[in-house]
Amino acid sequence: MNVLFVMIGGFFGTISRYILGELIPASNGFPIGTLTVNLIGCLCLGWLLSFIANQKNMNPKISLLFGTGFIGSFTTFSTFSVELVHLLEEEKVGYAALYVVLSLFAGLVLSFIGYRLANLRKMGEESS
Repeated sequence: MNVLFVMIGGFFGTISRYILGELIPASNGFPIGTLTVNLIGCLCLGWLLSFIANQKNMNPKISLLFGTGFIGSFTTFSTFSVELVHLLEEEKVGYAALYVVLSLFAGLVLSFIGYRLANLRKMGEESS
């Protein structure tokens, strides 16, 4: 039954990634669509997993549906890797370096921000 939740989330995550990728085309060969999708995914997954961890009676299938399914299929490491190789083949080393740095560091920052956003209410309750 768990695979059904992953499948449903994956269906909608894949479609969402495709649509967003079409709306945000590459700029001068720089894969801004994939970068945007992956950074949104970092923020959302950071928030989601922290939010779920703070809930007492959260159904674990929520994590499968939205985390593993939707966000897992929405983001894409393989496309990031292929686009990076493509930039290097075209000798766009500056774009390639920027892509790696933005993907890794901005992804970490956005994951952390998502995590902190999910914990704002909890932190407010502890300080009261």
